[in-house]
Amino acid sequence: MTTKPNNTFLKAALALALAVPALAHAESAINTGAGSPITASARLDFQITVPKVLFLQVGTGTNMAANATINQIAFSVPAANVGDGTVINATAGSGDLGNGQVTAKVVGNNGTITFTSTTLGALGNGSGDTISYADISTAVAAHTSATPLSHPALADASTTTVTLTPASGKVINRDAKWTYTYANTTVAAPGTYGGTNTNNSRGTYTASMP
Repeated sequence: MTTKPNNTFLKAALALALAVPALAHAESAINTGAGSPITASARLDFQITVPKVLFLQVGTGTNMAANATINQIAFSVPAANVGDGTVINATAGSGDLGNGQVTAKVVGNNGTITFTSTTLGALGNGSGDTISYADISTAVAAHTSATPLSHPALADASTTTVTLTPASGKVINRDAKWTYTYANTTVAAPGTYGGTNTNNSRGTYTASMP
């Protein structure tokens, strides 16, 4: 007497056979014998996926995350010192660190980074008078990284560039404390030059990585 295969059983067996390769990621071994020593080994494959990242902070920021805060660097020249060459420090509330000082940081993991600053033109007062960005100096001081982050100088209606190169491999992780001062070397017409995104007040820093 011939027994017909049970279709339900065959389907279940086929499903199990197809599933086995998908589950066979582990390995085991056994060794027996009277010798000394005896060994058994098993292997695993590991994988870590790291995305390409580029992070830039100038002023208030959240490490490795977006933050929309835009700081202002403001100078107030005393009447007795207008144009006399006395260097003017920024006001106490200027920058995330105060007194014209900001946190600057660039992190990238895919090689050389092109780092720029751009302005739309000289600072204006709305009445046709201007003060050049060349009169604003930036001092760079070490923060936490061994190599402080360089500052691309501010220039009127121009983009200036510094090139950041990894010491080895592809990773760049540099920061610094930048402090801005006003040279005050010329007598300027009265008025408020720049402001909040007005009269060419905004300088833009950009990092670019392949």
